[in-house]
Amino acid sequence: MILEMTRPVQGGLRQERKLETVSNNLANTDTNGFKKDSISFDEKYKAQINKDYAQGDIKTTGNPLDVALSGEGFFKIDTQEGIKYTRNGNFTLDSNGTLVDQNGNPVMGQGGGIVIDADNLEHDLTINQIGEMMIAGEIIDTLDIVTFADLEKLERDGQNLLSYKGETTNEIQVENTVVQQKALEKSNIVVVEEMVRMIDYQRMFETFTKSMMTFDEIDSKAINDIGKLR
Repeated sequence: MILEMTRPVQGGLRQERKLETVSNNLANTDTNGFKKDSISFDEKYKAQINKDYAQGDIKTTGNPLDVALSGEGFFKIDTQEGIKYTRNGNFTLDSNGTLVDQNGNPVMGQGGGIVIDADNLEHDLTINQIGEMMIAGEIIDTLDIVTFADLEKLERDGQNLLSYKGETTNEIQVENTVVQQKALEKSNIVVVEEMVRMIDYQRMFETFTKSMMTFDEIDSKAINDIGKLR
């Protein structure tokens, strides 16, 4: 019965991983710029996380420091662990006037960190469709928005950031992406679809669990019956 028990155990573990992935997607429904995950398994049952980089809905916020991307690309964020990437354009200013993300990490412009005079923020700051940041019509910097030929090398790294497991020289400047000020890209999670997937995975998990219980009962009965033989 060992082989028969192994199959439902492996199947149950795979469904458990799928449930974890869907649960994480649902937990990040309201996370700006979040991209949903799916999970697949190769012929050796090794798990492979696949990211769906489909465009999320754009929501107008009215905040002059909120920026959304329509099209490919990522904002560059300077963290203590090095350069990270994100689609979350919910930015703010720190006490020094440096443009930072919600974790206090500087947002990178093509000239480095971006510094904005807070006194000019409300009425004078504009960001055009190619990411140029202007105060009173004068360009102060341009948002550094990049992408990669191989997006599979991007890995989730917490705080809604991504790390690139390759050379930073592989960065590609985006060309057709539209930058929209006073707006944010929402997650690309479709709640109904994720709920349907969760129900399906849960049912399959229960099926494998029942199979394991059945095989366990058969083993117990066989052991007990053998013990009664004279």
